[in-house]
Amino acid sequence: MSVVVGIDVGGTTCTIAIGEAGRKVLCISDQFPTRSAEGPDAAIDDIVAQIVAELDLLGKSPADVSAISLATPGPATMDGVLLKTPNLNPLLWDQCPIRLKLEQAFAKIAQPTPVVYIGDGQAAAVGEYAIRTGHLNWADSPVADKTEQFDTLFMIAVGTGLGGGEVRKGHPVQGGKGRAGHAGHILLPVDAFRYSHDRELKVGNTFCAAESAISLTALTHQLSYRLTLDQWKDHSLNAIEGTAKDKAKQLRELAGAGDDLALELMDDQAKALGIVLLNVQYIGDHDRLVIGGGVTEMATQVRDRYLANVKESYHAHALDGFRDFDAISFSVCRDDASVLGSLAYAYGGTL
Repeated sequence: MSVVVGIDVGGTTCTIAIGEAGRKVLCISDQFPTRSAEGPDAAIDDIVAQIVAELDLLGKSPADVSAISLATPGPATMDGVLLKTPNLNPLLWDQCPIRLKLEQAFAKIAQPTPVVYIGDGQAAAVGEYAIRTGHLNWADSPVADKTEQFDTLFMIAVGTGLGGGEVRKGHPVQGGKGRAGHAGHILLPVDAFRYSHDRELKVGNTFCAAESAISLTALTHQLSYRLTLDQWKDHSLNAIEGTAKDKAKQLRELAGAGDDLALELMDDQAKALGIVLLNVQYIGDHDRLVIGGGVTEMATQVRDRYLANVKESYHAHALDGFRDFDAISFSVCRDDASVLGSLAYAYGGTL
């Protein structure tokens, strides 16, 4: 029986999913290093090797693969030519035809197999939609009712950056050139930032972008300033070694332990995210708004507080016609959303 493969490439790690007929998920690999600093060829070699290893565990071979889908950070063209992508060194990755390279690399070990491309934010939305509506059969799904009925979903993934993607009536919305969903570059009002310093982080070609308030990059920038203030001069993070980014990675755990500084930063992020989701809703009028990425892994009490802040901010700023919307939730797929979406896309572009 033939199988299809979905791949999610990140700036740090990659993941692979394999499925069979009936849209049944057979496996999701552990994350493995992207080796992005060594360039696309090294990354593709590792991806192909991991596909072979996962197939072998299933008693399959590369000859059994009938289709492959590839998701990567964007922006990129519809055909999977990467443009200047913040999470991948442009000196190595800019203008890389990664879809074609993967197709050529896989053809060296099996029959020519078509590879399709989708942005990782778009893939995450597809994965969330597919699991919630039952279009993918995933044994590990946490969804009790796997047949939710709705037409439109927008998902924002909070990670190193801030990605986004939309599904409308079973179709991933990719836009005229494949770049749809870049919610991280929506502009925020200046009062979404607690300090003027927080507004000084330039993301892409602008200041006050959503990603400059809602991302690990933003937390790193904000934390480095907070720790210089008298209020936080005795904070435990000032007493440990490591870069500002290393310290920012500890904030979710610290928030779970009730740390005041960590909670302040996560509260600010959540309130900014509420404004971004409102802007998304003004344009798309979606049935579901979903929050994904690393924030889904926070302790339960912090997740609850974060979601409450998102909703409060959304409703505080919303026009009356949008204020009654309450279908904002965390991703049920968590970190697997993009790879599941890539797998779903390998079966065909419509769910």
